[in-house]
Amino acid sequence: MSQKIDHIDRALLRALQKDARLSQRDLADQVGLSQNACWRRLKSLNENGLVKSHTIRLDPAELGLTLTVFVMIRTRHHSRDWLDTFRTEVSSIPNVIDFYRIAGDYDYMLKVMAEDMNAFDRIYQRLITKVDLDTVTSYMTMEAIADSRDVPI
Repeated sequence: MSQKIDHIDRALLRALQKDARLSQRDLADQVGLSQNACWRRLKSLNENGLVKSHTIRLDPAELGLTLTVFVMIRTRHHSRDWLDTFRTEVSSIPNVIDFYRIAGDYDYMLKVMAEDMNAFDRIYQRLITKVDLDTVTSYMTMEAIADSRDVPI
């Protein structure tokens, strides 16, 4: 950890991961601080990069995104130009919600959310026509057991 944080900072961060809409007063009460002290600590955590963003979590199924697919990709290419093109193309697909370079049998892993198999196939076709890939293997999920868990602090 690049920044030293104490038990109060941890309590603040845990509370905000559970509900980022908490008022400053409610947050201060939860961790036993005055509102001013709470504000100063939050300001410091934000300025020092511990907090990446303030967002909300959406229910994909309620938005019609009922299919989640993990796409494993192996490539023969490892040049900077190829990687730049690959990153640009994958990042331009809104349905790719997570994107990792990984170690092991595959080089990259994508988490894709789609309405159904036909929608996923359109995403897949878009991907393979834009970038030269060696192997693409897709794993369709059946159930999200632990999805969008909080960062352990």
